[in-house]
Amino acid sequence: MSHANAALTPRARLRLARLIVDDGWPIARAAERYDVSWPTAKRWADRYAEAGEAAMLDRSSRPHRSPARTPHPQVRRIVHLRWKQRLGPVQIAGRLGMPASTVHAVLTRCRINRLSHIDRVTGEPVRRYEHDHPGAMLHIDVKKLGNVPDGGGWRYVGRVQGRTNRAATPDRPRNKYRGPLLGTAFVHTVVDDHSRVAYAEICDDETAATAVGVLHRAVNWFAARGVSIERVLTDNGSAYRSRHWSRACAELGITPKKTRPYRPQTNGKVERFHRTLADGWALGRFYASESARRKALPAWLHHYNHHRPHTATGGKPPITRLTNIPGQYT
Repeated sequence: MSHANAALTPRARLRLARLIVDDGWPIARAAERYDVSWPTAKRWADRYAEAGEAAMLDRSSRPHRSPARTPHPQVRRIVHLRWKQRLGPVQIAGRLGMPASTVHAVLTRCRINRLSHIDRVTGEPVRRYEHDHPGAMLHIDVKKLGNVPDGGGWRYVGRVQGRTNRAATPDRPRNKYRGPLLGTAFVHTVVDDHSRVAYAEICDDETAATAVGVLHRAVNWFAARGVSIERVLTDNGSAYRSRHWSRACAELGITPKKTRPYRPQTNGKVERFHRTLADGWALGRFYASESARRKALPAWLHHYNHHRPHTATGGKPPITRLTNIPGQYT
C-alpha cells in the first residue's frame, strides 16, 4: 500500500504509464505533468510495458536472498522444543547456543511466541474458526452447579457457616451421614458460533427429553430474533446420542454434530462461556438461596447479550452481530 505522502497512487501510475507507452508521450513531459522525476516515470512505464496493469501495484521490499536468516534445520529444533517441552526463548537459546532474541524472532515468525497459541494436548498451533453468519452453528452443553443452601454457600460465608447453613436447609433428603442433599442445577447453555449470543435455562436433569425441550425453546428464541438454525454441536453425552435427540433435530431441519471424544476444546466456545457464566452469575456474587440465584440468571443473560463487550466481536456486545432482529430499525 502506498504511503500517505506518495505522489502516485496505483491509478495515477497507470495513467502515467499509458501516456508514455500507449500515447507516445516523452518521459520528461509525462513526468512533469504528474510532478515526479524522470526515473520514476520511466520505471512505471517499463513495468507497464512488461506486465500490464497488474504491475502498477506495490511490490514487496523483501530481499530475494537473506544469507543471515536462521537456517531451516535450526528453526525446526526451536519449534520442536517449543511444542514438545514448552520452553521459553531463554531456555531454548541456552540449549541451542544461540541468542535469545533470535529464538524469539523465530517463534514470532512461526506464530508460537505465546503458549496460548499452542494446544495443551497436542502441542500444535491452535486452530480457530468462526462461521460466517448467525445460526450456522449452535454450541450446546450443560453446566452443573451445586444448589446454594439457605443463608449462603461457603464461598462467601466461610466453610464453618456454610456447613451450618447446609445442615439447616429444610425440606431436603438426607444422605447416610444425615447431611442434606441440596441437589444440582443443570444449566443448559446454547451459544451461537458467529455472534456469541447465548441462551440458557436451568433444569433439574440432563436427560434426552429435557435436552430436546431446551433445543426447541432455544430454536424458537433465536427465531424470534431472526436467526434460523442450521447445525448444532454437542459432546457425546447420552442425551445427545439418543434417538430422541436425532429425531428432534430432523424435525427441526437441523444437522447434529458431535465433538471428538475426550476433546472438549472442539466445543471451546460454549466451554469458555461457562467460565464467563460462573464468574459473572453463578459464583460472582452472594446469593442467600438457590431461588435467588435462579431469578438472577435472566438479567445476567440480558447484560451478557446486550451490554457486555465481547473480545470475539470486536469489543461490542454479541447482539450487535444480529443485524436482522425484528423491530430493530423501527
